[in-house]
Amino acid sequence: MVPPGGTAHIAGTARRPESGIMFAVRRTLEKPGSPQTPRTPETEAGRAPRTSGTPERPAPGAPDIPDISGASGISEIPGNARTPQAPGTRSRFAPRVPGALLILLGVLPGLVAIVALGLCAGGAEHTGVARPDGPVPARAPAVHRADRPHILPRSVWLGIAGRPQPPPRYDDKVVAVFLHHTDSPGGYACADAPSIIRHLYAGQTDVRHWDDIGYNFLVDRCGTIYEGRAGGVERAVTGAHTQGFNHGTAGIAAIGTFTAGVPVPRAMTDAIAALVAWKLGLADVDPRVSVRLVSSNSRSRFKVGTMATLPALAGHTDGFMTSCPGAALTARLPEIREKAARLQGRTTSVPFLAGTTPVPLPSRITPAPLQRWMTPVPLQSRIAPAPPQSGTTPVPLLGRTAPSPFLSPFAPAPPTGTP
Repeated sequence: MVPPGGTAHIAGTARRPESGIMFAVRRTLEKPGSPQTPRTPETEAGRAPRTSGTPERPAPGAPDIPDISGASGISEIPGNARTPQAPGTRSRFAPRVPGALLILLGVLPGLVAIVALGLCAGGAEHTGVARPDGPVPARAPAVHRADRPHILPRSVWLGIAGRPQPPPRYDDKVVAVFLHHTDSPGGYACADAPSIIRHLYAGQTDVRHWDDIGYNFLVDRCGTIYEGRAGGVERAVTGAHTQGFNHGTAGIAAIGTFTAGVPVPRAMTDAIAALVAWKLGLADVDPRVSVRLVSSNSRSRFKVGTMATLPALAGHTDGFMTSCPGAALTARLPEIREKAARLQGRTTSVPFLAGTTPVPLPSRITPAPLQRWMTPVPLQSRIAPAPPQSGTTPVPLLGRTAPSPFLSPFAPAPPTGTP
């Protein structure tokens, strides 16, 4: 008796007929040369092998099973003549399908089903993503950078005057710029700027025994920008321009003297603004805000270790006791800051700078004294009182009364009319 779900060959009866694909797959997987009973249509159908001369007849209901024992697609004999068959027998010259292709055809439906399940699961996962109830976090602020202006290299002004010097020192980034003036004659020809810088270099390295010129950049009256201290204009080179605040800053020197009343060329301020916008833009620093710097020298305006709040574009005098960069150039700093911010693409008011607390830029304008018209002036006692008018209350002598207090224009108006 065949158990439910069982097969005939397990129960000791004739094997249930297989499909042609499964028969071919099993034949492909069998190892050649293994001692197995030759598989013929008769043995597969549960019948005895056919003897020679007996015509092959299919069992009732048995499927046609192709013969794939040949080595080629169609079994042929010399002369391309097919072997004659007895009447009523099946053709044994069926084309052979490669085993790898049959295996692929067998597993292809399963692969298609797996891919379909994966796509369905992925679609369900995307459609079921829970969204946060709170507000969506704001995007990171955009980076404001300006184009790099044209900067002439050191070789333009140094020539053969260079001397051996140690390797340059670097900081992580530049977050502030200090503006200087060279305190040299200002009526020079722009073609003489390289020789002026060379003399400055000689004074700082020979007389002061510095290892290099202190300024990172120099700008002449025609707006030409020169590379100063060695180390690369793109990098945060540690300069020697503002004692106590040389780290994380850059020093720009305006060639000339710009004390009170000296005109500052427009080409010079435009070049300084472009240089400041580019250099501070590398760290996304707004030239209009204030930053916090730690003093490294007590000879500065701040004791060593003090956290000082200074403008991102400051004058030398903001960090050191000096009149540099001169009153005329100091007065142009607000204008330079605004222009540098516009070159960075900033159109809004002064924002908060990440990691710093913006503070109002220090004002150098002394408040004007109280005007005389705001101070109550005592009335003279020699003023005679006006004669009383008929029907009115006599007015007391003004000279013998205390002056009335100053009334603010914003104070509430006194009541009118009779109570």
